Amino acid sequence: MAYDYSHTLLQALESLHSERRYRTFHTLERLCDKPPHAIRTKDGVRSEITVWCSNDYLGMSGHAAVRAAFEATASTCGVGAGGTRNIAGTSKAIVELEGELADLHQKEAALVFGSGYVSNDATLSTLGKIFPNCVIISDSENHASMIEGIRRSGVEKYIFRHNDMVHLEQILQKIAPDRPKIVAFESVYSMDGDIGHIGHICDLAKRYGALTYLDEVHAVGLYGARGAGVAERDGLLHKVDVIEGTLGKAFGCYGGYITGSAELIDVVRSFASGFIFTTALPPSLCAAAAASVRHLKASNLERAAMHANANALKYALQTAGLPVMATPSHIVPVMIGDAELCRRASDMLLDEHNIYIQPINYPTVPRGTERLRITVTPFHTAAHIAALVDALSATWAALGLEKTKRDDCHESICFKRPNTKCTDACELNRAKKCGVYVAYSAA
Repeated sequence: MAYDYSHTLLQALESLHSERRYRTFHTLERLCDKPPHAIRTKDGVRSEITVWCSNDYLGMSGHAAVRAAFEATASTCGVGAGGTRNIAGTSKAIVELEGELADLHQKEAALVFGSGYVSNDATLSTLGKIFPNCVIISDSENHASMIEGIRRSGVEKYIFRHNDMVHLEQILQKIAPDRPKIVAFESVYSMDGDIGHIGHICDLAKRYGALTYLDEVHAVGLYGARGAGVAERDGLLHKVDVIEGTLGKAFGCYGGYITGSAELIDVVRSFASGFIFTTALPPSLCAAAAASVRHLKASNLERAAMHANANALKYALQTAGLPVMATPSHIVPVMIGDAELCRRASDMLLDEHNIYIQPINYPTVPRGTERLRITVTPFHTAAHIAALVDALSATWAALGLEKTKRDDCHESICFKRPNTKCTDACELNRAKKCGVYVAYSAA
């Protein structure tokens, strides 16, 4: 009897349904002339909603200069790249984009990939294979794309506890001084919204002869005087060997990239299968991305407005007693801790309040830490924030979810001073694990 493929496929899907992890996609049309609004189509009915979970953090996908660059290039070069850069030729637009990105991060060169996932996967897997007997040391909270790249490299790996510098140094001490090493980590961790210890990691890496690989996908465009990320904000660009970023979040376009020394970029260009055998980004998209990067190098208005709105939302949520997790970044996680309730909360917000926030469940976050991950843009107004808080409060009441109390809080962080750090890191870590959340100061 032949194998029953359909039965296995249905079993796999049923397991997702039974664990309340089956992903539902909503049909939306984002309105670039009316952010943060979109049109939802359900059962043939169209309705306008407010989006609170887009990674188009600054609304640059609809910026006039970005759209103009896309349209002008598409009108002359068409809408496709025609193939890989090796076969079809490399477009002038992608070369100019790589120049903008290298300049942004103050590196010698840059290389653009089809996505941020591919740039992490291809680069880490390639570097691991290039350096003989290499070892990669990875933060335990690194993105799936980094984990996959490390796995595919086939090299020995160590995982250090998230942001635990003592543990990282203990690992580095065990590795022979002359052995090639790469420390891979992120700046802004997108689910908990905390920030990697970039300076400390770079200092340890230099002391023990390791290269540093920094993922800044949730920080580029959003931090630093020119939008180069947290490393720029903290004056650390010169200490990081490889900086990886995305064009699909704050820059409002699509694609991923790495920046670094000329020889490292050339090696990845020459050996990474994820680059060599992938169709290049269309010239029109590269021109749009370059326009976005150029604009955000010169303009701080979008960044400042987004951070101000994020701070205002955090304080409003805390004041309403909603369980918002303490974050020193623009990420706003509201904790629920149950997959089914998280899905129901998301559905109620959309169906009853025309507010779209996608639920975040396992495997994106550990079981028991399911949440609504809210993202703010410069276009969310005080009225939007008030409506969101009211809708969340009504949803919490309808689902019987508990609110927080002031007495539950262990620490106070002022989000009007975003560089202020928690005075007791272990207390903050405990809060994340047990579900007790940090209060926000209005001072």
